[in-house]
Amino acid sequence: MKKRTLGQSDLKVSEVGLGCMSLGTEKQRALSILDEALELGINYLDTADLYDFGLNEEIVGEAIKSRRKDVILATKAGNRWEEGKPGWFWDPSKAYIKEAVKRSLKRLQTDYIDLYQLHGGTIEDNIDETIEAFEELKEEGVIRYYGISSIRPNVIKEYVKKSSIITVMMQYSLLDRRPEEWLPILEENGISVIARGPLAKGLLTEKPVSEANANIKSNGYLSYSYEELVKTKADIEKTAPDLTATETAMKYILAQPAVGAVIPGASKLEQLRENVEAASARPLTEQEIKALRFYTKRDVYTAHRE
Repeated sequence: MKKRTLGQSDLKVSEVGLGCMSLGTEKQRALSILDEALELGINYLDTADLYDFGLNEEIVGEAIKSRRKDVILATKAGNRWEEGKPGWFWDPSKAYIKEAVKRSLKRLQTDYIDLYQLHGGTIEDNIDETIEAFEELKEEGVIRYYGISSIRPNVIKEYVKKSSIITVMMQYSLLDRRPEEWLPILEENGISVIARGPLAKGLLTEKPVSEANANIKSNGYLSYSYEELVKTKADIEKTAPDLTATETAMKYILAQPAVGAVIPGASKLEQLRENVEAASARPLTEQEIKALRFYTKRDVYTAHRE
């Protein structure tokens, strides 16, 4: 699989990575998906301490312990919880991040993390202190690089201005084009986008929209009504009829120069294989990209702007 360099770093990641959140808690099943992903050429695994309250990191750690050097490992921090208690709260303090990383390292059975990400963030945070925590962890060799997972414009602007982040993770798909507002400034600053949710909860796969869940049928998806989804999906599919819906969806995101990787989740081996196959499909033409932009909405993230 083709690789891309994340931001201004030496991390070369497979164009399609694996978002580990949807692996589930059935250990053997999750391990079989992780093993297959690595066999198929995926080298970028993205987890978080919050996923299944640490269990996801433990499973990922077990899967990679004998081949750690072949994997670009990403995890996240900032959501704090107490063992045995439900729920969590936001804590981006330096003290907590430096404590959280130790627990993540232990669960992941490694002594370093390739990409450590802030799992959220608000403009009210003490951003300078959070950056200090990540910079110190870099100096200590505990993490190689850091990034943020956020779509809040005011937060992104602050980190672009003040930090040495190499990535911003955002939900980005043909049905959620809000990140496109930020692609030029991120590219200009040598920061890569990690695109999560590229298949929009399965709406952009081969599965017909008519099989969507009851919530989507009643309320639509983001700014799309259910009726709009049916029409838009048909328009997307006729744009590049020789490609599958999954291929078109993934290739559109990968056509953006600022994108470092797409990280669809997979809870089944078939989904994983389809996602990997999509990476080897032909690129979209300029004309097809223009048509896809014409058929879909370019919304912007309206909250958290100043």
